Amino acid sequence: MEKMHAIAASVDGHLTWENVADITPANDEILIRVHAAGVNRADLLQAAGKYPPPPGASEVIGLEVSGTVAAVGADVTDWSVGQQVCALLAGGGYAEYVAVPAPQVLPLPDGVALGDAAGLPEVACTVWSNLVMTAGLTAGQLVLLHGGASGIGTHATQVAHALGARVAVTAGSADKLALCRELGADITINYRDEDFVERVRAETDGAGAGVILDIMGAAYLDRNVDALANGGRLVIIGMQGGIKAELNIAKLLGKRAGVIATSLRPRPVDGPGGKGEIVRAVLDNVWPMIADGRVRPIIGAELPIQEAQRAHELLASGEVSGKIVLTVPE
Repeated sequence: MEKMHAIAASVDGHLTWENVADITPANDEILIRVHAAGVNRADLLQAAGKYPPPPGASEVIGLEVSGTVAAVGADVTDWSVGQQVCALLAGGGYAEYVAVPAPQVLPLPDGVALGDAAGLPEVACTVWSNLVMTAGLTAGQLVLLHGGASGIGTHATQVAHALGARVAVTAGSADKLALCRELGADITINYRDEDFVERVRAETDGAGAGVILDIMGAAYLDRNVDALANGGRLVIIGMQGGIKAELNIAKLLGKRAGVIATSLRPRPVDGPGGKGEIVRAVLDNVWPMIADGRVRPIIGAELPIQEAQRAHELLASGEVSGKIVLTVPE
């Protein structure tokens, strides 16, 4: 193989498309010729030197891709060269090729274009593992989703709606809230001029939300607890609003509620709660929702991978709803 290209980040976080050493899949991996890579907020943190990859993972940015199987390791039996796939990564996605543990690879969902599929693995695995496997969301419950127009939010809205849950979302503009309603949100809250705690209580006769999926962290902790129903579960998956806050344990005890913080990237491939288990659950439960049209990838912008810097700026600006994907030249 000729030396491949990948995005490299300088000390100041500037991103450039450069020659890097080529890669060979291990015995339990497949090598994917990348067609497109999804962009995530974790990528912005890594580019800024604030989120190093887990031990053993590629130093190249990128947590999800779509593409074509280029080679398979000696122990891989479920995949063959030429198949179109998408995959959840611990790193390495902003490149022409990436090596991925076989359990983290998914077939393209029926009816989804190869480029659009790059925006699915990270959100699908994050949403299903947190809303269902961790929080136990079921039909009839109210789920509150912060960042409703984000990549996570747009996917979570559709999945929760497909499960029969009642969906409330927060977002910062009328256009974003309109998109959320189109995707199945029942309650839309503009966080700039509404108190989500009061609105959730009003919409539930004071009961609160059974599940809250939160990307904000510290800034929303106390109000999220206020918005929880008795026996509710707050699942924190981001820290956009800070990393430290005081937790009122008395409130939590009074509601018999739970606060759970999770992350996907550092999980092992195998074992309970590992990436392989999550990917299988997504294949069994979410891929059929996509195949029958209940869930679709929401792609807000598509840029050439050479413009990764611009893609990161777009994501940071909050101007784009849904996912941003980077396309890799053939």
